[in-house]
Amino acid sequence: MQLPAYDAHVFGKVAVLMGGQSAERDISLQSGVAVTTALCDAGVEAHAIDLDKNTLPRLVDEKFDRVFIALHGRGGEDGAIQGALETMGLPYTGSGVLGSALAMDKIRSKSLWHDAGLATPVAIELAATSLWDKIAAQLGLPIMVKPVREGSSLGASKVTEAKDLPSAWRQAAQYDDRVMAESWIEGNEYTIPILNDVVLPVIKLATTRDFYDYQAKYKDNNTDYICPCGLDATFEKTLGELSLKACQCLGISGWARVDAMIDASNQVWLIEVNTVPGMTSHSLVPMSARQVDISFEQLVMQILATSSVMPTVMRSQN
Repeated sequence: MQLPAYDAHVFGKVAVLMGGQSAERDISLQSGVAVTTALCDAGVEAHAIDLDKNTLPRLVDEKFDRVFIALHGRGGEDGAIQGALETMGLPYTGSGVLGSALAMDKIRSKSLWHDAGLATPVAIELAATSLWDKIAAQLGLPIMVKPVREGSSLGASKVTEAKDLPSAWRQAAQYDDRVMAESWIEGNEYTIPILNDVVLPVIKLATTRDFYDYQAKYKDNNTDYICPCGLDATFEKTLGELSLKACQCLGISGWARVDAMIDASNQVWLIEVNTVPGMTSHSLVPMSARQVDISFEQLVMQILATSSVMPTVMRSQN
């Protein structure tokens, strides 16, 4: 795959923001270290910074020119840090405030997809006062319960009986005060990485667990990542175009990773979009990039280059 070439020195002094206080802190630290190492290897003056209350003044005092955001979860992927950096006039990688916030809020992203005619599982926001039998009747069983604004499948669980909904809600509520129940989709899970409006090879995710949960993502040794994904080339192209449209609906720009399910009738169901996907050497976006001969170092340089312009809406290639 042909990529633009960049002189490492044009980026100036780069802060790689990582860590923070979200539930995904540990994964973010791994991503940030991997990104910083790759940027330095490419000749960029990159500095790893664990986000805390002193970070924003430090970015000014130490005269950083731009920011590579490697923060996962709330505080880093929800528009908060993006808004602060825009106020400071510091360019940053990836989506802007609106796209980040909408993608993090699964209820709102689903609403926008539904309005655009894009298929996504029906979801209902839950509360302590929810009528659990009514929820089960509306969505049917089984049901997926998960935090509205969390990643890495933290707090997510599959519920097969209505009586188990309250405990699933409590588990998810440990991560977010907003919790949702979602219709269960039986089928195969795929992830679709996007870089500067270009769809990278799709990855099929295969696990022996009920779904691709935190254990399957980060701890199991028997999770399979299948790339090429095995889909018909025409169908894979259609899936990529749908993923671009899903990003366009949310105002996402630069780079992202769309998660989707495909059921037995070949219906594609949009699940969510990650605007700051994992960036360790064994994460999904780097794995996909390798299929088209993009090295990890090249990939981080391409992502860093998204900080050269203010965020713009990702365009569909239809």
